[in-house]
Amino acid sequence: MSTTSRRYAALAGVTAAAVAIGIAEPVAVLTGPRSAPLVAVGGVVVDAVPESLKQLAIDIFGTADKIALLVGTALLLGAFAALLGVLAVRRLALGLAGIAAFAAVGVAAALTRAGADAADALPSLVGGGLGALVLWLLIAGPLELDPWPWSPPTPTTVPAAPSESAPGEGVDPESRRRFLTGAGVLLGTATVAGLGGRWLAGRRGVSAAREAIRLPAPVAPAPAVPAGADLSLAQLAPYVTPNFGFYRIDTALVVPQVDPATWRLRIHGQVRNERTYTYADLLARPLVERYVTLACVSNEVGGDLIGNARWLGVPLRELLDEVQPEEDADQVVGRSVDGWTCGTPTAALRDGRDALLAVGMNGEPLPVEHGFPVRMVVPGLYGYVSACKWVTELELTRFVDFDAYWVPRGWSVQGPIKTQSRIDTPRSRNRLTAGPVTVAGVAWAQHRGIRRVEVRVDGGPWQEAQLAPSVSVDTWVQWSWRWDATPGEHRLQVRATDTTGETQTERTQGVVPDGATGWHTVTVTVR
Repeated sequence: MSTTSRRYAALAGVTAAAVAIGIAEPVAVLTGPRSAPLVAVGGVVVDAVPESLKQLAIDIFGTADKIALLVGTALLLGAFAALLGVLAVRRLALGLAGIAAFAAVGVAAALTRAGADAADALPSLVGGGLGALVLWLLIAGPLELDPWPWSPPTPTTVPAAPSESAPGEGVDPESRRRFLTGAGVLLGTATVAGLGGRWLAGRRGVSAAREAIRLPAPVAPAPAVPAGADLSLAQLAPYVTPNFGFYRIDTALVVPQVDPATWRLRIHGQVRNERTYTYADLLARPLVERYVTLACVSNEVGGDLIGNARWLGVPLRELLDEVQPEEDADQVVGRSVDGWTCGTPTAALRDGRDALLAVGMNGEPLPVEHGFPVRMVVPGLYGYVSACKWVTELELTRFVDFDAYWVPRGWSVQGPIKTQSRIDTPRSRNRLTAGPVTVAGVAWAQHRGIRRVEVRVDGGPWQEAQLAPSVSVDTWVQWSWRWDATPGEHRLQVRATDTTGETQTERTQGVVPDGATGWHTVTVTVR
């Protein structure tokens, strides 16, 4: 088969797959965005892919890892579809079988997601059926090339005289035009259907419901941010992270759209009084407001998967007191609407720290991508064991009886945040002018607090930096140090000591299984 021939065949396969995916999107508006084939299959990939590959994706793409996964899945699907097109020309049944297999994978992926029902199979079934129809139209139906450039002559056909023309040039121009026009129209229709489905899904989201919410004033407002807590230096992260800049790491390929009017929180398991709360129930309770810095266990040394925000919510301690956990229930399993779970030590939710069932972030209802309508916020614990977004259940159980989502995937059962520090300015490879230079960054040891930050140059003696004030031990702190820079290439390092007297270790460790360690180091050139 010539190169030109393969291109026509590949175009037919890609067009069929595009129609299957594109048409499935508006159908998924009716059944839920998580039932769309790309999202459903991508969700299974997220759950099944080896942890090392997940971490590699986070390292490379950061908070854009989900977009990268969807794009990568689409590219792989395109390659598979092109191959199906080539096979379908040789034998149409092979191409149709490939489309059917793809639809079956989509159905299986959609039906195995948490909370799925039979209707979730519809997008893949409808998309697969139309994809098969399009493949037939282009390969053997009214839109096929007449004849296909590589079709062997029938016994009654007189062989054509040898020609020096390029493969495919002997095809009737009208036939070629019909094929390409049909493929173009179908691709355009698939694109419009796909984008329209995404748009409709957004219109059916909960943004309007969120905007209509007026959060009550807290009975215990957050302490005011002290003067000087934010040094306001270029490249230095602000003391309070704005909502749009707050990191997002979770397993949801599409953001769950949870209607606050129908949302329920069930607290059950090893409790004496099982309870169910509505969103209105939470807003009617006395709410407290606290600044808490959250950090992801996937944050590398010097990384930016960390942020500080003002959270509004109900103390989890009060809710647990109402349900009365049994004495041996040492784990609270938070369960998201999409089935994701985290296991939080019961003691951490009842020891007096400001662990919240949060409804607000920085003075407004939670952003949808950060857990609207309700999420968990627990100072001092990495998010994978505490920060359940879109939470719908809290189950009291024991660590020996249940492993939450990340534990079987190689992460530690419990995840206390480690003492860490970071240099924000100057950045690595910055070129500086000799003379006074302000070195600054942030340090954190949530629920313990930072006692001291030290900086050194080129392995020399440690110099103590100046700490800016902070709201509480549950937030990070900014620090700065004045350096008289001399010409040459220099290596800056930082380390922090928390209020228990523990200094962060120099030993380098990756993020698995319980968080990275080591001293953040940047190399700069001074002229």
